[in-house]
Amino acid sequence: MSRERRPHIGVFGRRNNGKSSIINKLAGQDVAIVSDVAGTTTDPVKKSFEITGFGPVILIDTAGIDDVGELGQKRIDKTTQAIKLVDLALLVITNNCFDEVESDLVASFEKQNTPYLVIHNKSDLVALQEQTKNLCLNARAWVEFNTITGNSDELIDLIKSTIPESAFTTPSLLGDLVRHGDIVLLITPIDIEAPEGRLILPQVQAIRDILDNDAICIVLKEREVDGFLRKTGIKPALAITDSQIFLKADASIPKDIPLTSFSIVLAHFKGDFASYIKGTPAIDHLHDGDRILMLESCTHHVSCDDIGRVKIPRWLLSYTGRQLEVDVVSGLDKITRDIQEYALVIQCGGCMITRKQLHNRLAPAIEAGVPVTNYGMAIAYVQGIYRRAVAPFLNVTDDQDDYL
Repeated sequence: MSRERRPHIGVFGRRNNGKSSIINKLAGQDVAIVSDVAGTTTDPVKKSFEITGFGPVILIDTAGIDDVGELGQKRIDKTTQAIKLVDLALLVITNNCFDEVESDLVASFEKQNTPYLVIHNKSDLVALQEQTKNLCLNARAWVEFNTITGNSDELIDLIKSTIPESAFTTPSLLGDLVRHGDIVLLITPIDIEAPEGRLILPQVQAIRDILDNDAICIVLKEREVDGFLRKTGIKPALAITDSQIFLKADASIPKDIPLTSFSIVLAHFKGDFASYIKGTPAIDHLHDGDRILMLESCTHHVSCDDIGRVKIPRWLLSYTGRQLEVDVVSGLDKITRDIQEYALVIQCGGCMITRKQLHNRLAPAIEAGVPVTNYGMAIAYVQGIYRRAVAPFLNVTDDQDDYL
């Protein structure tokens, strides 16, 4: 079973090419600030709304790719980073101007495997020329448009036909693990890192997905597991735990019941799971002074027991006996060091970002041959329960077994 999601559409181009005006035209309302002053849009801004005749989307309005000065370069960097977030790109040009700036944007779209349309805006003033179109033959389509008298129906139709189907649906988190009527046990500790009055997002996502698959969800704290299993005699089809209490869960859950963690579920759901499987054993080959990159895909209050900044580095030190340097990059912030300076990259579950965003986040490391793993998989590895934790997702072959 899959669920609907809102596709991300990014609008890119030079300053004053009418990017914000196009967003307002598509939305049928003034959702983006429009001005004759170049550089009005300073940072990528997400706007969630419904395009008439299309459906709910998230449009990302970006700063001009031709901005100037030191501050302008920072804005350009933010615009370039936004390409990694989108399912479809709209490249806006005017006056048949298509040169190095636009070519660099197109190269970025193609590197990220992002489909794109080229919109020649203000075509009521200067018509699109055929030789301009020949400068970019890989575009899915060229569109003549103007935001004063233009009809957005053609553009909306092109968006509909160009955006990938995967942008509209989210596959099931646990659909390949649970069946109708299965009982799934969720072990959810309430500790200093637990948000007040609610569960963390991966736990909520798991509960919803279990219900969507017509299975039965039982949620309890770690100290209640032993008594619950003893008193009820229930044998769950699957148990999912918070990675931080893997050892307690491993001791409590009988070995004939599959056990994994919320983080590993997300790793399989949206991460590069094959690369994680291959990269996790690199933990055994770390040396004194090696640098580790922790990638958190959200920003949150940092506590003294923070999983990425405190606990995992401590567990790595205890397991390897090595003195390691640890960098933490939060959200989708730019990684400032050369990726090849790292001996290992450890990515969180990525509950706050899309599958495409997470894969784009990992791609530089994978392409450079830097091992990558996931929070839950790294924790399971150093605590000696890695095979059990990943087993629910594998039909282990000889090749895979080399990495387990």
